[in-house]
Amino acid sequence: MSVGIRHDDLRRRNRAMVISAVRRASQPSRTEIAATTGLSHSTISTISSDLISEGILAEAKFSEPVSMKRGRPQVGLMLDADAASVVAVVLSLNSLSAAIIDYAGNTVTEETRRLVTQQMPAEALVDECVGMVRRLIDSAGASGGAVLRIAIAVQGITDAASRKLLWSPITRYDDIPFADRLEQEFGVPVSVENDCNMIAEALRWRDPVRYRDDFIAILLSHGIGMGLVIKGELFTGTQSSGAEFGHMIHRPDGALCRCGRRGCIEAYAGNYAIWRNARVGDENAEPLADLSDDDIRAVADAARDHDGPEREAFRKAGEAIGFGLGSMFALFDPAPLAFVGVGATAFDIMEPHVRAAIAKTAGGLHSKAISFDTEPNEVPLKREGAMMRALLAVDQEIFAAGTAPRRAGADVA
Repeated sequence: MSVGIRHDDLRRRNRAMVISAVRRASQPSRTEIAATTGLSHSTISTISSDLISEGILAEAKFSEPVSMKRGRPQVGLMLDADAASVVAVVLSLNSLSAAIIDYAGNTVTEETRRLVTQQMPAEALVDECVGMVRRLIDSAGASGGAVLRIAIAVQGITDAASRKLLWSPITRYDDIPFADRLEQEFGVPVSVENDCNMIAEALRWRDPVRYRDDFIAILLSHGIGMGLVIKGELFTGTQSSGAEFGHMIHRPDGALCRCGRRGCIEAYAGNYAIWRNARVGDENAEPLADLSDDDIRAVADAARDHDGPEREAFRKAGEAIGFGLGSMFALFDPAPLAFVGVGATAFDIMEPHVRAAIAKTAGGLHSKAISFDTEPNEVPLKREGAMMRALLAVDQEIFAAGTAPRRAGADVA
């Protein structure tokens, strides 16, 4: 039995396809959009005219002809930067940053503050987020259009519904309802996302050729995290944000992890673990609450310079990561990997040990085909991922549905 599609549903789907095609391309022509979406030229023309009249799309002012054929030059379409704004917030250990971003993906205004997150009450953490978002909105004024969505990338485990922080090493408190509070303050939908998932989201937009259907992003920082994309879909759990690679057990009853358990991959490969093995030599020592990037770079420099405890610390880190990846690749095919964060600056020291460990596992049968890439600066990726999560929500849930509010500056209720 055939199932009919309601006219409203078809219109929404077609609008979503056009908006998505423009967001993914650089000022595509209507002909290029038709080729990408499979929609007819007449449908593209009607939808694009509607979206332009609604202030969602605009014609590029200095479009170049897309071909050298005779006839009227084709005009490119672009996202109207003033159609809306979103807020991307990044909350990590002792750091809070946020930015207002217009509909075309340009940063309107931003702010960064250092916090002592582990000593702050839960309510104070939420207050800091609210205060920063409020200051940015006031600073932006009418620039960029109305704020329609807020996305928070946070270090830790979030619930699958993207509403709250379940657990994080950056704070002593659990179940912090960030989304509820920010929605009460600003009257727009808010999502709370695992920061490693947002790194994966950003990589997918930065390099869609390499990072497409199956890939893995691993954060090598004070903690070890993972963003996992399988068959084009970001993996999340039914109750949590998904892949907690850093807290897979590498050695039962082994080194003390800052999560309180023993033997986690992070307890060997996190920055605090590498520093502890190199400088203290006691795997039972309490993990440092904070460690500067310069501290881990100094350990890496020493490991490159001479044999000793520093080089041994990176060997242990690479081995823990490699065995963890090998166990994963025993379950599904190897995929491209991106190592992100300050720890990635020392990946040259760890890589031989990562590869050697993978090769010893069942998942290492095709270890030579596994490709690695590195990106030392994690914060821009977290922000870009949160930005894209928010902008895509505006695309699909508001503009594709034709429910956009009238423009009224950047103020929100």
